[in-house]
Amino acid sequence: MFAEMFAQLSEMPSPISNSEYVSRQNKLYQSLEQTDLLILCSSPETIHSNDVHHPYRTQSNLLYLCGWTEPDAVLCAKFNNNKWETHLFVQPKDTLKEIWEGRRPGVEGALSDWPVDIAHSVNDLDSILADLVAGASRVMHRMGINSDVDQIVTDAIMRRDRARQRLGSGPVAVEDPSNRLAEMRLIKSDSEISQMKFASDVSSFAHIAAMRHGGSGATENQLQSMIEGFFRYAGTSGWSYPSIVGSGENATILHYKENVDTCKDGEVVLIDAGAEFRGYAADITRSWPNNGKFTDAQKEIYQLVLDSQLAAIDECVVGKPYNAPHEAARRVLAEGLIRLGVINQSLDEALDMESGELKNWYMHNTSHWIGLDVHDVGVYLPDGKPRLLESGMCLTIEPGLYFGAWRPDVNCPKKYANLGVRIEDDILITDSGPVVLTEKCPKTIDEIESIVGKGI
Repeated sequence: MFAEMFAQLSEMPSPISNSEYVSRQNKLYQSLEQTDLLILCSSPETIHSNDVHHPYRTQSNLLYLCGWTEPDAVLCAKFNNNKWETHLFVQPKDTLKEIWEGRRPGVEGALSDWPVDIAHSVNDLDSILADLVAGASRVMHRMGINSDVDQIVTDAIMRRDRARQRLGSGPVAVEDPSNRLAEMRLIKSDSEISQMKFASDVSSFAHIAAMRHGGSGATENQLQSMIEGFFRYAGTSGWSYPSIVGSGENATILHYKENVDTCKDGEVVLIDAGAEFRGYAADITRSWPNNGKFTDAQKEIYQLVLDSQLAAIDECVVGKPYNAPHEAARRVLAEGLIRLGVINQSLDEALDMESGELKNWYMHNTSHWIGLDVHDVGVYLPDGKPRLLESGMCLTIEPGLYFGAWRPDVNCPKKYANLGVRIEDDILITDSGPVVLTEKCPKTIDEIESIVGKGI
């Protein structure tokens, strides 16, 4: 089955080009002062146990500016000789370590193949970075990622030696550049969209694989293995966030993570899973009957959630406020639950954020940005008002309804007991309307019932 679905994938897109990375760097430099020093650090490696590490993923801002994925890296930029100069500190070549852990580009490879002007061994970080920091007035650096770099920056600011007193040089402030980068990352380029579309297509086929494997007796972990197995089979790095696979009452737990129970006949399975490709995330949720046939009650809730999602997607239009999709989804859900007798309030009462009954069954937001992070960067409420949507922004649309009979705080309707439904797609905002990047993942009742349990 994997080979069959892999054959339906479009060709892998080209990686982000060095010229695009340079363009991103130059755009950021335009917002800096010539006396600034920019520093971006890679994530530290983390230990699983003893000498076993967790899978490595670097900081997204570093990935965004130069594409470097290896650990123990620091990117710096300073203005020198009337132009900005980019430095990259990397792990040096080391034959013994490479025998055990894999080949390294080293200083030479970094300089020849990555969009930087100068490359250094990270072993020389203390001396070279200290000199770079000493020559700056302001250091653009996010503290708390690399303690060694934090110490170099702090020491430079605290230094009160005679040379500094005589010349008046040295840094006097530290500013986190993350917000500046977040504003840039909000608008995706064509090449970024290509990476996200491939991740979305892979994720869509992975969800189809899980549906086809479904049936009474399947376990949550087996479905998880189908999803994540196809992620890797198709050439992505794996999941962009830990997969949620919940059947029955587990589907009413928003961030359920155990994924170990057997999926029982008559239950709805909720799977929230997405692949990561070259750092870019996909995020899809589908909910489907484990036996391949929705009951009438399940159809009522599923179709209501789907209607709310479609209404929200229609609001993903240039110039609309960011919260317009959320308000559209909430309205459709509230109207539907009133019609079904679940909510015994007027529409306005049901939608009230404090006393409305809708929040008993729908308690999360409808959208979040998506890109290099699955919950991507970007302020939602600049100046306290919802940001207006612009062409090139990408966000999820994921309404849901959750009837956890186990909850002591609500009186769960018996006909919907332990039913959880969420439907999520990734949306690209364009001047000509919303584009569903995850369109290849089926979501109508008829489509789902034609797939579930049909075998692998």
